[in-house]
Amino acid sequence: MRLVLYISVAALLGTCSTEPPILDQVLELGELRVVTRDSPTAYVDSPDGPSGPEYDLAKAFADELGVELVVETVQSVSEVLPQLIEGKAHMAAAGLSTTPTRRQYVNFGHPYDTVDMHLVYKLGTGKPRSLEEVLGRPIEVVAGTSHVDMLVSLQELYPELRWTENADVEVATLLAKVAAGEVDFTIADSTEFNIQRHFYPDLRVALDLQIGDQLAWAFPPESGDTLLDRADDFLIDYEREGLLAQVKDRYYGFTDKFDYVGTRNFIRHYESRLPRYRQMFEEAGAQWGVDWRLLAAIAYQESHWRAGAVSPTGVRGIMMLTEDTARYLGIDDRVDPRNSIFGGAQYYARQTERVADSVEEPDRTWMALAAYNVGFNHVKDARQIVEWQGGDPDVWVDISKALPLLAQREWYSRVPFGYARGWEPVLYVNNIRAYYNILQWLTANEESELREFDIPGDVAPPVEEETAEVERT
Repeated sequence: MRLVLYISVAALLGTCSTEPPILDQVLELGELRVVTRDSPTAYVDSPDGPSGPEYDLAKAFADELGVELVVETVQSVSEVLPQLIEGKAHMAAAGLSTTPTRRQYVNFGHPYDTVDMHLVYKLGTGKPRSLEEVLGRPIEVVAGTSHVDMLVSLQELYPELRWTENADVEVATLLAKVAAGEVDFTIADSTEFNIQRHFYPDLRVALDLQIGDQLAWAFPPESGDTLLDRADDFLIDYEREGLLAQVKDRYYGFTDKFDYVGTRNFIRHYESRLPRYRQMFEEAGAQWGVDWRLLAAIAYQESHWRAGAVSPTGVRGIMMLTEDTARYLGIDDRVDPRNSIFGGAQYYARQTERVADSVEEPDRTWMALAAYNVGFNHVKDARQIVEWQGGDPDVWVDISKALPLLAQREWYSRVPFGYARGWEPVLYVNNIRAYYNILQWLTANEESELREFDIPGDVAPPVEEETAEVERT
């Protein structure tokens, strides 16, 4: 299949006629046409509009050029380059690795990210200590990817290495097959793996096949390099200004902290505890204009969906409201789940309103969550510190670096509201982002039968805790 693809590509290249440089075509047309993948690591079109790391970058580049962004999506990475070479797009932004094979047919721009290439297996099936222990066991990978190129190169050293290529799926599907025990191994980039492991906690990295694999945008060959040059300048400036880090945090920030047992517990509690309160979350979310899944994620971080939860500092209920907060909201019984959920929704909505109008989503949500945890005034202090440091107080990446400084005398002595355990709201937000992402995935797939997540025999059942994970100040 790979040979046929490359032969067809070569034939197409031979028929190309001389055309104006692509940048001139883009400016004259008033459109930047980009081909990408329908994938969480590239582009997703949801009821809330398009999103994804590749979309954000491509949209910012189109805005700089002063043209409209037109996105063409494909289901598989194997379809990306043929679309580009056939002239159906001006560039490809699809999380493509810059492999030697691909360089024969397209031009790559400045690398904007790196990923590690993992060989992934399921916990409990036996972790291979070397490739020799993989030989003879089923491996399935996505056709037309850099993962296939890696296996081809490894086959020169391990002639008995065999695998199956599937052109009709994405990596996420193959990771699900590994988690279900339908195939022993697949290969996934670290970005994709770090997202999917929250949904399939049994997944593990068996071996790192490559470290620091470069990702870049691709451009058609023999068509002038003006658009490529402009894209390179854009990405270099974007990284220098810290905007690339913001994009990475937006889509991958929640993956930094992974708790295997905690994630397994969350999925179990989704089935056993959440149904008692789901309608309340949905009603409260509708009343206060908040995604009910975000409210549920807050509640899980606060109490693990336990209506009677209480912390040593006296915060109570499923949303762990303080006595002062309950009084402010007019709530008499903080332990009553409906009171607590509607009160928490109202309090969160209030924090969102207090965030500066200049803060855009999703940073607005992360700052409101931090304010829900540590208090809005401490978030204001963190914004002041960011300004002193020359950062951007409207982006969560900079705020998350400044909040921990509120525990250092050098900084808290200079701001109006003083000391705070500023590392706590950062952990708080990261945890909620992870829970929220899992809830989005679970609710999107709940029409189909939920996958069983049996606790392995070597993992003891967790002890139910009465207190919240993060104390309220």
